[in-house]
Amino acid sequence: MNEQDLRRLLTITVEDVLPSQPAVASWDRARRKRRTRRVVVVVALAVTLVGGGTVAVLRPTDPPPNHSVAPTPTAVPTHADPVQHPPAELTFPPDPLARLGGPATVPLSERPVQRALALFQPTDEENRADGPVRVLGNDGVVRSLDVVTLQPTRDAGYNEALAVKPGVLSPDGKSAAFAQTKELVVVDLTTAQVRRIPLDGYLELVIWANDRVLVGGDDRTYAVDRVTWAASRIDVSTWVLAAPDPEAGREAPLVELIGERDGLTLRSRTAREATVRSEERITGDGLPSPYAINEFYGQGWLHGGRLASAAWITSDEIDGAEGAAVLDARTGAVSHLLDLGRERGKGCCEVLGWDNMGAVLLRLEPAALARWNPETGEVTGIIRDLRGVIAVAG
Repeated sequence: MNEQDLRRLLTITVEDVLPSQPAVASWDRARRKRRTRRVVVVVALAVTLVGGGTVAVLRPTDPPPNHSVAPTPTAVPTHADPVQHPPAELTFPPDPLARLGGPATVPLSERPVQRALALFQPTDEENRADGPVRVLGNDGVVRSLDVVTLQPTRDAGYNEALAVKPGVLSPDGKSAAFAQTKELVVVDLTTAQVRRIPLDGYLELVIWANDRVLVGGDDRTYAVDRVTWAASRIDVSTWVLAAPDPEAGREAPLVELIGERDGLTLRSRTAREATVRSEERITGDGLPSPYAINEFYGQGWLHGGRLASAAWITSDEIDGAEGAAVLDARTGAVSHLLDLGRERGKGCCEVLGWDNMGAVLLRLEPAALARWNPETGEVTGIIRDLRGVIAVAG
């Protein structure tokens, strides 16, 4: 069809139906116009497609989109100063854990929890148990742990310690495990049921390691299966072992913090047999002089590729100050150090774990519990002046 034919068709489409003509003729003319319009539309569309196709042929071909999977850089905010300090006066924003400061209102046996956020053992000035263990549920209610009577742990030298320690609460908040002399006591906090696993020897510390509970003392550590409750010996010390990341899986390596000063070492072991896989020297090359870590104390806590622990440090004021450190769990490089100064009691500020926002929870005078965000340097209080031992869920 040439241009003249196309013009004729367009002219026909704009003709009016004359009112003087009979209705039959009008409908016939209208049908012809509809048919003609359809032809025009088809022809115009064909012309457009042909023209567009010609342009497409003439246009240079764009390269195909790249759908290959490549790592996307993720900006991680890092505080400008790797050495940080708490503020002179802590603020205490509202926090669910602050309810631990109130008394228990109901026994656990009458009202088990769906999930516990934390446990708290009140103590007197002599650091002895002073009242029942408090169980804070995710419903905000504080319960008393009335289904078991816990005794102090004793080592071979008959030194006593409280049964409640930072690692006793499972990461999911559904169970608590307590080392007792010659046994491990496990409480299902969702049913208030108690299970006792007989074990030999003096036992002190508990670490939840995915599908097992590790419980140990001065000269032995047991791995207790959480399904069968069978126990076997494992060649690792709970005194230097960091709590695994609950998201890391059952085959995640066990990590130890050992040594002092220039001999500080990060040791990795296989999850099941505890065979040594690697050792990395712990370095503070990114810290300003004279800052350094002298020794770690208390339980360390893994979170992704990071590890947090309390430590005695060399600061710009004193050799032997209190501090907390975050280091790379693969290389041993210290990334952040919280300088807690020289006016605190020795061993005052044990790390209690990580929260779900990547902040470290730790004991901090005058607060019983504080939150430190290593990436921003912000330190805030959670609970004021609460004397006792706290264990938080992961």
